[in-house]
Amino acid sequence: MPKILVSALEPSSNLHLKELKKHLSNIEFIGIFQKDLGEPLYDPSMFSVMGFGDVLGKIRFFYRTNKAMAQLALQADMVLLMDASSFNIPLAKAIKHLVPHKPIIYYILPQVWAWKSWRAQKIERYCDRLGAILPFEVGFYHSKASYVGHPLLDEISCYKQSPQGDGIAFMPGSRRSEIKKIFPIFVQTAKALQGKKKTLIVPKSFEGADLKAIYGAGLEEFAISFDTHQSLYEAEFAFICSGTATLEATLIGTPFVLGYRAKAIDFMIARAFVKLSCIGLANIFYQALNGEEAGKGKTRLHQELIQEALNPQNLLQCYYQTDREKFLCEAGKIREYLQYGSAKNIAKWIALTLN
Repeated sequence: MPKILVSALEPSSNLHLKELKKHLSNIEFIGIFQKDLGEPLYDPSMFSVMGFGDVLGKIRFFYRTNKAMAQLALQADMVLLMDASSFNIPLAKAIKHLVPHKPIIYYILPQVWAWKSWRAQKIERYCDRLGAILPFEVGFYHSKASYVGHPLLDEISCYKQSPQGDGIAFMPGSRRSEIKKIFPIFVQTAKALQGKKKTLIVPKSFEGADLKAIYGAGLEEFAISFDTHQSLYEAEFAFICSGTATLEATLIGTPFVLGYRAKAIDFMIARAFVKLSCIGLANIFYQALNGEEAGKGKTRLHQELIQEALNPQNLLQCYYQTDREKFLCEAGKIREYLQYGSAKNIAKWIALTLN
């Protein structure tokens, strides 16, 4: 049975990997991925960090695991890297030095359009095929990148036809450090929305965990859901931490406001390196769709409340002032822009590589 060395460190990458596996047969995953996909060498939760301080604290661990993964590549027929550029680009380099002819596919490419554009050259040097999930990404590479579609269009099956909904969804992130900063603000916001159904959408990776220990005070304000797409579809509005969830809400057609707060030092460092006019994926796509440079333009699909701007008063103002009809119409344009899902195309690449 062919073996694929997988490096999928992010929760979203593992959701995409799960969808991809539906289109593969008689293969075995080895490496880093969630346990419901096989028997990993490492669990992705071991790599969960947020901020430069957390990264520095785990440098030795990352070095050891990178070395172990490169050795494990000797047992694999090919390599599949997903997102997590700080880990996966050095891993690709190490594998190519150890076994130069080992095929490497990079799926869910690093955001070279946001910062460190020079990484594109390194990725092309060490990888054989690059699966871009954003149409505008291809232009940052010389020859190896192709647009393969977007994985969320494989995974989402419910799309709004009207702006109506029942209640409000809250998504304060998937990392505990994010939740610690954002959830208390969401709790205050929820208390101000009297008479509304309020649903806390919890990552599936927390299923069976002690949610009180993770979220803290205020959990009783919410109904709990582990079904992101269905809960977003049913909601009239959502309050969402930055990340893949903002794009999920957009594709489903649920209006939302992005709220994000990090440690002050981490935010200052990020601002120094990442020169973007917005951080929401939907806003970045919307700019590309409107002929602007992605992440550098002025147009917005939704509001973004960053750092001190993230407070209950501003969140409530966005809730009451958002034009639901306009959002639904413009969100549909982003679905058209992304065109189709990516899992089948990546599965075809893998099949050709293994044959």
